[in-house]
Amino acid sequence: QVQLVESGGGLVQAGGSLRLSCAASGRTFSSYYMGWFRQAPGKEREFVAAISLTGRSTTYANSVKGRFTISRDNAKNTVYLQMNSLKPEDMAVYYCAADRAIGALKITPREYDYWGQGTQVTVSS
Repeated sequence: QVQLVESGGGLVQAGGSLRLSCAASGRTFSSYYMGWFRQAPGKEREFVAAISLTGRSTTYANSVKGRFTISRDNAKNTVYLQMNSLKPEDMAVYYCAADRAIGALKITPREYDYWGQGTQVTVSS
């Protein structure tokens, strides 16, 4: 069992930056692939980024590639999402998720096993 708690959301102007954090409970954090997803009102939850156990491998949605960076610190049981050059269309509730590290990095929500409660990111134009 893994419990995830996101933080770092807030209000930012377009072009600004935010860094989201996701703290995980338990001693097995390093055994999970980690992902970030987002969900805007009236839309389905969509993939943002994922990271492998050591952080050596990452993958991103095309819409955020070059602007967002996912990273992890296994000593702190924390995964991060650095978001730069934010756009109004990035506005959503952002969720972190944990996947039991089988096979390739996952990009669909149903393949993740544990979820945080989400943190709101608001981007003003």
